[in-house]
Parts: sequence; structure tokens; C-alpha cells
Amino acid sequence: MTRIKNIGHYCQTDENGYIVSNSSIKKIKPHFFEVIDEVIEYYRTNLGRGLHSIYIRGSIPRGLGIDGVSDLDTIAITNKNPNEIDLKWVDKAGHDLNEKFTCVNGVEFSFYPIEDILETTNFSIISFMIKTHSVCVYGEDLKGSLPHYKADKTVGNEHLVNLKNQVRQAKEEIDGNEDIEDILDCCSWIMKVIIRAGLSLVIEEENLYTRDLYPAYRIFSKYYPEKESKMKQALKYAINPVKNANEIIDFLDEMGSWMISESEGWLQVHNPKKVRNLGL
Repeated sequence: MTRIKNIGHYCQTDENGYIVSNSSIKKIKPHFFEVIDEVIEYYRTNLGRGLHSIYIRGSIPRGLGIDGVSDLDTIAITNKNPNEIDLKWVDKAGHDLNEKFTCVNGVEFSFYPIEDILETTNFSIISFMIKTHSVCVYGEDLKGSLPHYKADKTVGNEHLVNLKNQVRQAKEEIDGNEDIEDILDCCSWIMKVIIRAGLSLVIEEENLYTRDLYPAYRIFSKYYPEKESKMKQALKYAINPVKNANEIIDFLDEMGSWMISESEGWLQVHNPKKVRNLGL
């Protein structure tokens, strides 16, 4: 039986309502640095001069990392397009690190060109994550070159505009898939997507933002009490994913479809131009 704990916080804001990063290298628990150092070495060895900087995001740089449960989410900023970089080493590196270190539940490598990060005319979720949820552990920190962000419809839009495609992708990935690890990973991922989309539906009313699942579930349930039990189930799936593909697909057919409908209604109000472009 999955036990849901009241863990997590909303992002802090300054006097102008801008989100303040709660991440700090000083908050990282000492035993995580060994795996972080090895991740840095993998990036440096394989990217060479193509590497600009490395960030750690998620619970670990906020001092909330749980041994054996938290992932180590990393972002590499590159000096050239990742499509031009040989990334064949990534899967083996992740496997080797998972085998060697039990303090993390996996290591995520990701790559983004510096020009995309510094192009801030349009909202970028990666630039947002670097500014508000990450700590630089190698290279030049770009935070000072990025804009400030508020918990508003711009952030909410990012979590809702792709929801339909993400639910479709999840169903396609697990339908007929016999790789249990793939199913478990996909289950956890799509449920996190749904929970954060739930928060985005009410972000304009509350002007609050969090990546943490429990407070996102609670604030959604405040406005949609009739869907509280379904969102709690999504939270359970995110924490303790299941390997039964049909069970996940059934949930996505019901709760996922409802979330898509709500998101399209939200976008009609807050981003009608994007809705027209998507043909919703």
C-alpha cells in the first residue's frame, strides 16, 4: 500500500512576486557529491570543449533528496547543437552509475545549446528550471543572464499546451511493451505530468508554483474536490508506479482524457492563439 506523505513546498517569491530559487550547493547532502563528481567527469570527458556548464535540478539541490528514492537530474549546456554531438555513451553511463551508486534512483543526462537558453523572447521551461530550480556545479552560471519568472499563466501554459501529446505518447509507449522498467518509468513520468498540469489549471487563482507533487495535488483538489480521489491515485502511481500497462492506460483514458479537456478549456481562455495554432 502506497503511503502518501505531506512533503514539499511552494516556491518562495520576492516582494515583486518573482520566484526565488531555493536551490544551493550548500544544501546538497555530502554523500551525493560522489555521484555528482562522476557525472561531471562523464560530461567533461565526452563533450570536451562542447561543454559550457552543468546544473543539478530537483530535490537534491534543495536539500530534500531521499536516499535511494530521488533521481539525480542534470542539465548540460553545450556550445553547439546536441544533434551534432555523439551521445552514444549516455545510456551506458546512466546504467553504470545506477549500478555503482545506491543513494540515487537514477541519473538523468540532458543537453541544451546555450543559444536556446539565452533566447528568452519566448518562455522556455529549461531556462525557467535553471533560473528557479537548479544549481550550477560546473562552468559559468547563466542564471544572471536569465529573466525573472512569476507563478502565472505563462508557466501554467507550458504544462498544459503539450498535455494531449504527452498522454498519447505515454499510451503508445506502454501499449504492448514487455519491458517492465520502461513501463514503470513511463508510468511515473506521465503521472507527474498530470499532477503538475493539475496545479497549472489553478495557477492564476493561487499564484503559486511547485515541482513537488503533494502540494500540487492538494491545491488542485481544493478547486476540483470531485476529482480528488483520481488525482490522489495519480500521486500514488507517480510515487509507486505499476507494471500493469492496461491499468495505466485505463487511468489515462479516464482521468487523462478529463485533464486534456480541462486543459483545452483553460488554453481557450488564457492562450487562444496557441489553441488555434494547435487546431484544438
